[in-house]
Amino acid sequence: MSAENSEVSNNGIVIIGAGLAGWHVIDAIRAKDKDIPITLITSDSGDRYHKPMLTMAISQKKSAADLVRATGIDAAEATNVKLLANTQVTDVDTTTQQLQLISALRSDPVYTNYATIGYDKLVLAMGAHPIFPKSLPEELVWHVNHIERFGQLQEKLATGSQHVAIVGAGMVGTEIAEDLLKAGHQVTLIDLNGAPLSQMLPPKATARIAQAVKSQGINFLGGYQVSAITRLSDGKLQVSYEALASVNTTAEPIEPLIVDHVIASTGLTVDDKLPTAAGVDFDRRTGIVVDAPTLRTSTANIYAIGDCMSIDGVPCRYVAPLRAQAATIADDVLGLDHNGYEHKPPMIRLKNKAISVMVTGVPKATGNWQVKTESDEELVMDLLNDSDEVSATVTIKSPVAPTL
Repeated sequence: MSAENSEVSNNGIVIIGAGLAGWHVIDAIRAKDKDIPITLITSDSGDRYHKPMLTMAISQKKSAADLVRATGIDAAEATNVKLLANTQVTDVDTTTQQLQLISALRSDPVYTNYATIGYDKLVLAMGAHPIFPKSLPEELVWHVNHIERFGQLQEKLATGSQHVAIVGAGMVGTEIAEDLLKAGHQVTLIDLNGAPLSQMLPPKATARIAQAVKSQGINFLGGYQVSAITRLSDGKLQVSYEALASVNTTAEPIEPLIVDHVIASTGLTVDDKLPTAAGVDFDRRTGIVVDAPTLRTSTANIYAIGDCMSIDGVPCRYVAPLRAQAATIADDVLGLDHNGYEHKPPMIRLKNKAISVMVTGVPKATGNWQVKTESDEELVMDLLNDSDEVSATVTIKSPVAPTL
């Protein structure tokens, strides 16, 4: 496959976002071209770290600094990249191919705080942001989606055993719950559904996960919705919640929880400012629409990768495909022939020790799930499509208790 519009002038390549996706693109380009100008724009310091480690680091007593593999400054120097850290892109002019910037480090109004930068190729790698429903006020609730916020939470938790409520029992919420429990904290996990991972897997599978979570000592409240969170005079948080009649048909009135911290794990959304300014096809829930073989957006010379991007209406929020995606973008922006990116859903693995959950394909909670293997130790189920072909498989294994 040949790349179109491959001529790159002195403006070079501009990447917005210094997460795993953005740095993978830089690595892939530098593997093919050591000198082409690359500018990396990020709202933080640009430090390189492996985000999936955030859901495991508290029990391992790893600080935010421990997780940093290279500072943004050092990583930029090593890859011959111009780093614009602590900088926001406020507008995109796709006609002139100019970005308007504002730096958090320049507050003097004499300089108006603005600057512009041109691009020949633009890569959107700005990730996705946590969703905070109205009942979860952002000023009272933590999230574990960025190393800086993680570091702040970890400092609070380092003072001793505390009670933490986690709202949302998807992959991230379920992993954090176990991590906090292992670190010696009391954990309550709350979800709208009757079991963890219920938006991804069928009830027969999620029932096993719920059982494993509860057996660890995690207080799992399935079928409940948080209605309000308020700060009490002693600094603790009161979490009010109510049963969902569709899930809890016999639930009795419940007293509010009193906890030290609340963590939101209620899904991700993509900020619409830059996609709208760039005129790219976009959905806040799933992300920026790209052409799968090239990862080009609907706007000329603009690409997208990582959490902010979707293929065929499905968000791409897993680490495993990033290297292949970055390699495709690198070839395409450099005008090199390539075979095109072939999207393959990665294996999804829950990082909990209490139960082994592995999923392949594109799972969904509803559909024609068929049991392939079922025993106390293992459950294997296939999701069949309309043609009776396997579109997803879940394998759940319960750890065998040691023989005394």
